[in-house]
Amino acid sequence: MGAVGGAMATPLLWSIAASSIMLTHGCASDLKAEVARPAPVLDPADKPEVNSIRLGYIALTDAAPIIVAQEKGYFHKYGMTHVEIVKQASWGSTRDNLARGSAAGGIDGAHILTPMPYLMAAGAIPSGEPLAMNILARLNVNGQGISLANIYRSLNVGLHSEALKEAVDHAKTKGPGRWLKVAMTYPGGTHDLWMRYWLAAGGIDPEKDVSMYVVPPPQMVANMKTGTMNMLCVGQPWNEQLSRHKAGYSALTTGQLWLDHPEKALAVRADWVSAYPRAAKATLMAVLEAQMWCDKMQNKAEMCEIIAARRYFNIPAKDIIERVKGNFDFGDGLIANSSNYRMKFWQTSQPGDNASYPYQSHDLWFLIENIRWGKLPPETDMQQLIAEVNREDLWREAATAIGQAAAIPKSTSRGIETFFDGVQFDPAHPTDYLNLLPIKKAIKK
Repeated sequence: MGAVGGAMATPLLWSIAASSIMLTHGCASDLKAEVARPAPVLDPADKPEVNSIRLGYIALTDAAPIIVAQEKGYFHKYGMTHVEIVKQASWGSTRDNLARGSAAGGIDGAHILTPMPYLMAAGAIPSGEPLAMNILARLNVNGQGISLANIYRSLNVGLHSEALKEAVDHAKTKGPGRWLKVAMTYPGGTHDLWMRYWLAAGGIDPEKDVSMYVVPPPQMVANMKTGTMNMLCVGQPWNEQLSRHKAGYSALTTGQLWLDHPEKALAVRADWVSAYPRAAKATLMAVLEAQMWCDKMQNKAEMCEIIAARRYFNIPAKDIIERVKGNFDFGDGLIANSSNYRMKFWQTSQPGDNASYPYQSHDLWFLIENIRWGKLPPETDMQQLIAEVNREDLWREAATAIGQAAAIPKSTSRGIETFFDGVQFDPAHPTDYLNLLPIKKAIKK
């Protein structure tokens, strides 16, 4: 495979101090009731080496399993009795606080964009020094969206981006700084890759035809309201809120782009996992149990009330609930109820698949896409990197320990994946997939 050029310099709209974190305390005054937490009953052999861990999260619906594990007492159940859930200002601050670690005032692990632990392990962070990370579980599949400003309603842009081509070309004629402004949440992260795939599938080169900007998820709606951004890719609840407030509309939900695609992960510093393997397993057991709870339709309303509370998201639960249930009002007249594109935490639409399982094949896709766009060098040893970061072995141990051995997939690969445009990704031949794609970062010969 030929060499891929260096990463695009993505400008930041805001400089947010990496230390800008907000702790959530034990007070539950904005929740309906404090959950009773009986003393954990554990086999002495399973007792965690430590009972505390600091976990970061961004105000996104797919952080629910971590928040629910705290609020419903699952962490406590498995001996992690002093867990701190720490709100992060942005994915950049999540990265930097992971680099610090809790001993230096940062965090030990986080709800995180799946590619980020790989980018960190590969040294694609400000210091340039690799930071060993472990992915313990996938937190969800589906649940992101691509939304456009109201000025594009007449173009009827939906699943296919070709309808934007004329608007993109027109904006380019206005000169530098006037190109269509596209918001995503982190260079090389999932939202960046969804947006890039969607644009490129319609013949729009995200490197040459539009301007890509980093905007923290909670600030997306405000930027669309003020006209700072023309389109965005972000997770729920922000697409739903944008539509409800009539500040824009959804062109698609990313489950349409790739059904049951992997999204966020639970990742922990590798040195922490190595030092406290039983505590890592206990943390994972709690999150898996929370994922099962979150996935049950009868729990959706309570889940939304929990995460919408003042100390977590601080938004109305009604801005979260409908898409969580699979009811999509795209804001342009299109409505889909009981959709299979809803966010899933435990089960997928495919028999035998587990939304929580960290398939190596999915991590491989994220790596090959980051090579496609120059975020990782083409000589990256992808298999070695996956072996170092992906801890599906711990997932299997934790699932067995909570009586879910039957949920363990038979393979580390979910097999061939098919995207909305008919393109297929075969994990057995990743470079064939890359070579097939007509739009990518310029290859140096």
